[in-house]
Amino acid sequence: MDKTKKTELKKLACKVRMGVIEGTFNAKSGHPGGSLSIADIITYLYFEEMNVDPKNPAWEDRDRFVLSKGHTAPALYSALALKGFFPFELIKTLRKPDSILQGHPSMRYTPGVDMSTGSLGQGISAAVGMALGAKLKGKDFRVYTALGDGEIEEGQVWEAAMFAGNRKLDNLVAVVDFNNLQIDGALDEVNSPCPIDEKFAAFGWNVIVINGHCFCEIDEAFKKAKETKGKPTCIVAKTVKGKGVSFMENKCDWHGSAPNAEQYEQAMKELGDALAALEV
Repeated sequence: MDKTKKTELKKLACKVRMGVIEGTFNAKSGHPGGSLSIADIITYLYFEEMNVDPKNPAWEDRDRFVLSKGHTAPALYSALALKGFFPFELIKTLRKPDSILQGHPSMRYTPGVDMSTGSLGQGISAAVGMALGAKLKGKDFRVYTALGDGEIEEGQVWEAAMFAGNRKLDNLVAVVDFNNLQIDGALDEVNSPCPIDEKFAAFGWNVIVINGHCFCEIDEAFKKAKETKGKPTCIVAKTVKGKGVSFMENKCDWHGSAPNAEQYEQAMKELGDALAALEV
């Protein structure tokens, strides 16, 4: 990946993070921590990897994305808005009763959302079904899903992983947002699913471990996934919960807490300064 492309993606990711803060602040609720940690992956998917058309969200041959960790919808909404699926101003309506942007993604209300999610563990099953459907119909679109590392403590995840490996769904990529924190604390203090890479490999997946905030590594991983035949790919992305906002980084408390006015101002200043530095 050349420097120009990497810088552009970094700027977009910064704007996605600003949308996360804007949305959760105005909603007075939401999940900023995991939204910030997955922001780089979602940015790459929508602005480099996936074949989608904001003018035709229901295009049959589009690539699909399922946000299995549905509570991190603020990051998805920000990316969709920046891509042109709906006006970015709507980010401020997050979680409002009459908004198209509810607390978890809804394909009924939000253009660009391919699957309604929220109950953890179920999104990957939907993604597996989409990937199988593409194979059965002879379609060449690809399917992507993002899971939380706490989410993969759910048994349904491994049923889906077993099925995908058995059916050799090489048009499927699952990204695990491995920030090592869930709502109740660190993974090893709750119910650690580690070693994540070895478990997916045991179910017949091609596994790639990366720094989930390095666009060069992200780019290389998705390219390798496309080159892999006969196996689905799992990208284990090592990330930082709350990435980009100093007082949120690696803090479990920001899993499901919205910033107050003072915290909003500080977060937006930090992200605005980071964006300005990239635009020099």
